[in-house]
Amino acid sequence: MTVASRARLRRSGITALEICAVGALYYASGRLGLLQQLVRGQVTPLWPPTGVALAALLLLGQRVWPGIALGAFLINISLGPSVPAVLAITAGNTLAPLCACALLRRAGFRTEMNRLRDVLGLVFLGAFTGMLISATVGGGALHLAGALPNSRFWLTWWVWWTGDAMGVLMVTPVLLVLRSAGRPKGVPRCRWVEGAALVAATVAVGFLQVSPAPLIFLAFPVLVWAAFRFQRSGAAPCALALSIFAIVAAARRTGPFAGHDLLVNMIALQAFNGAAALTALLLAAAITERNRAHEKIEQACRRLAELAAQTAPEVSGPLTLGDDSRDDHRETAADGPDDRDHSAASPPYGRRRR
Repeated sequence: MTVASRARLRRSGITALEICAVGALYYASGRLGLLQQLVRGQVTPLWPPTGVALAALLLLGQRVWPGIALGAFLINISLGPSVPAVLAITAGNTLAPLCACALLRRAGFRTEMNRLRDVLGLVFLGAFTGMLISATVGGGALHLAGALPNSRFWLTWWVWWTGDAMGVLMVTPVLLVLRSAGRPKGVPRCRWVEGAALVAATVAVGFLQVSPAPLIFLAFPVLVWAAFRFQRSGAAPCALALSIFAIVAAARRTGPFAGHDLLVNMIALQAFNGAAALTALLLAAAITERNRAHEKIEQACRRLAELAAQTAPEVSGPLTLGDDSRDDHRETAADGPDDRDHSAASPPYGRRRR
């Protein structure tokens, strides 16, 4: 076996492992999402597999799409209603993140998400536009299979679309953060204390969201705190955690979700999830851009100071102000004797007097 064939076999093995890992993660996250199913046991307000699929495509490439299809098929085959409908839903769940990934790459999306344009691209191209495919194909497949009546089609379609979009907005940023996460070095102890306080505040506000009191708005100061102090590393997990607490409150019909029908609760829930995601991600990106601008300005100032320090001796040279005045005095003194000698060397006038 040649070296090229071994390398090719190794790449194929790595790709197969990545596909299996993506399929397993897609399936596991789908099972977690189905714990809060609201419509026909198949549509949830937050569908994490879409976020997993899009993050996998952005980080690993389009070669892992079979893992997405495999995970989607394994989830839907147990739900029914028929094999053709399951295949159609699987195709929609696979095509949606593929189209979203293609749109984001065409727009110049960066997985670091350190620019406002990256966050806006994820919101409008990855979430709102790309997930139209899965909602339309899935809702249409259920309707054609007779599992979804006409009266509930648009409600199911809307819940499906917003659930997939929230999965992209909530889960994809967290996975992108985890990809680049590492143990910070040289961080002062006060920052660790502040991070622990942020985690405690997030959990406390989450329990207040589930309580009978309508205190869901308390989530936004925590999101602002996380975005300002920790940027996307704190904003993305915080938004996901608070969104999960809000979904639990909506499923239990407590707090602001008490006494309303399914449509009103879904509108309120998805409005909160969307506002939380946009607040956290946009503010974190804005703070990151501001910090980068400050760093560039400081670097430019340091370079200018170094250039000034290097060029100052060359401009001034070994001379000083006193040296210049002495040189001028020497030139004047040197010119004096020449003038006196020249005036004294006018022989006609001197000789005639004598």
